[in-house]
Amino acid sequence: MYQPQSRHHGLHGRTASHHGISYNQITEGVIWQQLLLFFFPILFGTFFQQLYNTVDAVIVGRFVGKEALAAVGGPTGTIINLLVGFFVGISSGATVIISQYYGAKKADMVDYAVHTSAAFSLICGAAITVFGFLAAPAVLRLMDTPADIMDYSVTYIRIFFLGSISNMIYNVGSGVLRAVGDSRRPLYFLIACCVSNIVLDLLFVVVIPMGVAGAALATILSQTISAFLVVFVLVRTGEMYRLILTRIRLDMRMLHRIIQIGLPAGLQSTMYGLSNLIIQASINSLGTDIVAAWTAYSKVDVLFWMILNAFSIAITTFIGQNFGAGKLDRARKGLRICLGMSACACIMLSVTYYMTAPVILKIFTTDSAVLAQGVLILRFMAPTYITYVIIEIYSGALRGVSDTWCPMIITLLGICVLRVVWVFAAVPLRRNITTVIFSYPLTWVVTSAILFIYLHRFSRLR
Repeated sequence: MYQPQSRHHGLHGRTASHHGISYNQITEGVIWQQLLLFFFPILFGTFFQQLYNTVDAVIVGRFVGKEALAAVGGPTGTIINLLVGFFVGISSGATVIISQYYGAKKADMVDYAVHTSAAFSLICGAAITVFGFLAAPAVLRLMDTPADIMDYSVTYIRIFFLGSISNMIYNVGSGVLRAVGDSRRPLYFLIACCVSNIVLDLLFVVVIPMGVAGAALATILSQTISAFLVVFVLVRTGEMYRLILTRIRLDMRMLHRIIQIGLPAGLQSTMYGLSNLIIQASINSLGTDIVAAWTAYSKVDVLFWMILNAFSIAITTFIGQNFGAGKLDRARKGLRICLGMSACACIMLSVTYYMTAPVILKIFTTDSAVLAQGVLILRFMAPTYITYVIIEIYSGALRGVSDTWCPMIITLLGICVLRVVWVFAAVPLRRNITTVIFSYPLTWVVTSAILFIYLHRFSRLR
């Protein structure tokens, strides 16, 4: 056990408040209202993240050229997502732990967790910087990055990784705020980051023609702004999750628990990325029209993932706080309500996509062959979205009770491994886009069934 010290006199057993929100809302308020109040800021935050990436690509593509566009959004993006996603996944363990201790009103334990996670973010950011800067050129060569974009890619990714500490500070700090029920201020910080990135992109790419180096510099400076904002809020708060800079240090037992909970999420993120690379390779072999159609579909498909990801984060915090407060019945009820809301949102989106597929895809292409393939893909995939809902919501709920290893193994086998097996076994027998993308609903159904049985028969939420 930890040796608690009285760092927050009078906080034990006291009802706290933050940013105008009563401490007891998540553990005592109307469930569906609390879930939606948490859901929408996360959804809008994800939207601004996508806008951030899209504008970045548009400015580079229009003012530097197609080689620079390919460098910024192609192989470098894959490396960044794999490496940063792994460490962000690990740090998510801090969010789960803090939400549980905050729900239980254990101020000293929240204090340990906040300062340990802050130290951990600095270490992870430094590790990403060193590894990314040194290893990126070799990894890009292993990925057979085309020679005409190699120099652009190395320049962009090395500058990007120099900002990794700011990136990790923002992600961990935002996770702390979400853990205590505040999903609005992380949204505000992301908006500030998005706006500053657009302004700096125009400055460093258009006004001062620095090319991809300017785009990368704009990115790391805007991330530094968001990191400063989240640290400023955590330092200035009077609540139990206050960050005191002189206390930032690792508590090894707390760090062990953070990694124990977060490592499965990091590994899962990495395995998803690797399996998606294999899917992309299969699609690449089907020709330019289908690759373009899949790219257009992916731009439309992102709304589905944004919605379910927001619900998943919401239910993790809701379950975490109520589990910490000893309110398991409320946690289970919240899970059922969140599952129902997610399913309704998913069905409405599926119907909309199916009915308006040609209209939506014309935003991205007017080529008749590409459009025909895109409509085929969207109308095949949209009705299957409902089969993924259980995976995202149940995984989020299980994270809330610190149950991460079994869901990770289930997801790893049911989605990543099964998807790869399908691609190598079935696709050669019938090489077309429908065979490739059938791997998605197939693996979703199998994984959903196993997760359903696990949660209701073996988990702490049973």
